[in-house]
Amino acid sequence: MNAPMRCRHCGGGEFVPFLDLGRAPPSNSYLAHKAAIATEKTYPLVIRTCTQCWLTQTEDFADREEFFSADYAYFSSFSASWLEHARIYVETMRERFGLGPENLVCEVAANDGYLLRHVKAAGIPCYGIEPTASTAKAARALGIDIVEEFFGAELAGALSGNGRQADLIAANNVLAHVPDINDFARGFALLLKPDGVATFEFPHLLEMVRGSQFDTAYHEHYSYLSLMAVERVFRLAGLRVFDVETTPWHGGSLRVFACRDGAAHVESQAVAAMREREGEAGMDRPGFYTGFQVEAERVRDEFLAFLADARRHGLTVAAYGAAAKGNTLLNFAGVTADDIAFVVDLNPAKQGRLLPGSHIPIVDEAHLHAVRPERVVILPWNIETEIRTQLSSIADWGGRFVTAVPKLTVHP
Repeated sequence: MNAPMRCRHCGGGEFVPFLDLGRAPPSNSYLAHKAAIATEKTYPLVIRTCTQCWLTQTEDFADREEFFSADYAYFSSFSASWLEHARIYVETMRERFGLGPENLVCEVAANDGYLLRHVKAAGIPCYGIEPTASTAKAARALGIDIVEEFFGAELAGALSGNGRQADLIAANNVLAHVPDINDFARGFALLLKPDGVATFEFPHLLEMVRGSQFDTAYHEHYSYLSLMAVERVFRLAGLRVFDVETTPWHGGSLRVFACRDGAAHVESQAVAAMREREGEAGMDRPGFYTGFQVEAERVRDEFLAFLADARRHGLTVAAYGAAAKGNTLLNFAGVTADDIAFVVDLNPAKQGRLLPGSHIPIVDEAHLHAVRPERVVILPWNIETEIRTQLSSIADWGGRFVTAVPKLTVHP
């Protein structure tokens, strides 16, 4: 029997339920062939909120290495809009903090070099930290120096002792992915120069709830974050939040700017404004969290009704984007290849494999044009505009796009 759940930040043992999606395999564990189905592992996907510090978090049933393996298949560079987001970020940080050849930039969770390529192009010394061999290899192919390890206080201390403290540390979509969030945050306090800046981007829990974005939940996301919870985590680690911005990514994200406690950065008015916004939403009270299960079930039921209607009318349904959020939706709904014929993905590392759980085959874009399905479900709805522009030609055969979140929509 598992030990009682304890909060990964404060150690508290009192929780309110947030989301229970049943059992599912890890969302990025794509299957190489049908024979692998027999040994596919699934784990409960249960999320609760600590009533002491209000950190929303998964109940853990497996080690992080099970989710972030050597052949990890998520490569950031396959989204043109995300690459542009990274380019703009680098230019903005360079101008705001006066970064140049005398500075050092580090990215934690550097993935395939999608961001550091722009730092390198700007002539600013940089290196990345990335534990997954597949993406680290891709980053090195761009000439980027990569430390291939999981990040935490021990690694940060070693790098700091070797003269690798950074003026800027970028951490995009990784703060939610760490099981020991306290140790992870302490690492930034160690790796920053005395007046250095760390930026963290992550999906905002407030927008996740307001937008019915239950598919943002998967095993690799250990935490679901608010400014309220993040400030508590950072305070314990010796970090201070001095600015916050909102971005439209992943249905609505926060970009949090942090520094060491004693650094000179002045807190912006945006921090107090976001604290007030979260307080007004009730993020420090149980009621904010307890109604989300109903919303997840509503989205699931609308999606299943759409698939049933498509079958009745003899329509072929395909999907686009073998994304983790899509796997959450498909597995919660119990969808299989009988419902969705195939999913298109531009990433060759995913093509020829099967989606985890649903076992829908992943194909290249040419297959879509050959089959000409009447409906194409956009699973990564967060880049819907990019995908609809890229595949506008499906209108030539009467094809229509579909999104399931926040509500089932068949687009004209």
